[in-house]
Amino acid sequence: MESKYIVRRPIKDREKKIIGYEIVYHGENMAYGSEEPGQNANDFAVADTVYSFLTQNAEKSLKGSLNFMTFNTTLLMKKAPRLFEKESLVIQIDDSVIIHPLAMHFVQQYKKEGYRIAVNEFQFAPRYLSLIGEIDYIKVNVASMPEMTLHNVIEIAHSMGKQCIATNITNEELYQRALGMEVDALEGPYVAEQLATKAHTSGYLQSSFFRLMVAVTRELPDVEEIEQIISVDATLTYGLLRIANSAYFAMRNRVTTIRQAVMTLGIGQLKQWVYLLSASGENNMVDAASEEFLKLSFMRASFCSELMNHAKGVPISKGDAYLMGMLSTLNYLIDAPLEEILAEIPLPDEIRAALLTREGRAGKLFSLVLSYERADWSAINELAEELGIPTNLLTSLYFSCADVVDATWQQITCQEPSQEGEEEPETPEV
Repeated sequence: MESKYIVRRPIKDREKKIIGYEIVYHGENMAYGSEEPGQNANDFAVADTVYSFLTQNAEKSLKGSLNFMTFNTTLLMKKAPRLFEKESLVIQIDDSVIIHPLAMHFVQQYKKEGYRIAVNEFQFAPRYLSLIGEIDYIKVNVASMPEMTLHNVIEIAHSMGKQCIATNITNEELYQRALGMEVDALEGPYVAEQLATKAHTSGYLQSSFFRLMVAVTRELPDVEEIEQIISVDATLTYGLLRIANSAYFAMRNRVTTIRQAVMTLGIGQLKQWVYLLSASGENNMVDAASEEFLKLSFMRASFCSELMNHAKGVPISKGDAYLMGMLSTLNYLIDAPLEEILAEIPLPDEIRAALLTREGRAGKLFSLVLSYERADWSAINELAEELGIPTNLLTSLYFSCADVVDATWQQITCQEPSQEGEEEPETPEV
């Protein structure tokens, strides 16, 4: 039986900030909710498969963010949208629903209940224009829609207070065309992979740094707490490894993990390092755009680490795999090529090769993580099979990691540091 996956693909606004995720389901030889034509021919079979799968994964797949998901007529009649909180779900419909009178009755009911509605592949036709009052988001395919039609649709949408999302952005040309048309947001393979605007702040997340200051100045500092705080921030991780391997702390065996680095410095030296960072001022704090890269590194680190519980023959530890994911975005945060950055810290050869050239079995593990981000179905199946990872576990592992990342991120960016005795989200072993 073919494996089933749920993948989140980012939808970004004009400033490249993520406003939500497209939820794409793949299984039974089809991709549901994708932009690929001709994929949803068997409406009832698709709905039954998707509904069964979502009832087991809804909480994980749509938690902590705004999510756009396509529902066909059968899923609407099964009341599948009510599996999810209306604050986190945008119900997407396409032409098959619009031409179905009973389906539209359900859409109107969901709208009254407070769900937001989006229309896939909006067309300049009466049946679409008659629904515009019910719609919150209009999605237009910039690759196939004529430019004049696209311009008219966007103009009408904006005049009625609707947001336009350009879909199927596969290259720079389409990306620039969509921006020129004044769309509100964009999605597609190019958008998902476009970590193009490098942050180059060489900075750290302010909330992580503040929590670290509190942790190192406790009367009895908790080494595990300190390790966990550093492990969610790629730039703190990199800085700590550099100083632990500096000439001042020269050791026979090089330091390659966060725990080793913390133990090498000791609490006294660690405090001095934190105070030094504090004295360097606000310029070392990352801006909002850079947080995307830090969160992505945290997600990759968690997923790499979890996959190691199932991968066969990968010659690195779980901690190494975590570090591999954590360091994978540093070239977007530090103004230097990744090869030069990694040369500053000792790493196992397998991790260095994996990050730079995708070589070896560690490289295959990292490639699997990247393929899941891109929703590259064939690559996911091929790489998982080569690594001996059961494909039926991937979605569960991915969204378990996403839950941890989202909960931890919310805590460190939206809340004050927890007081002693308060329970914190569990972070992956590093």
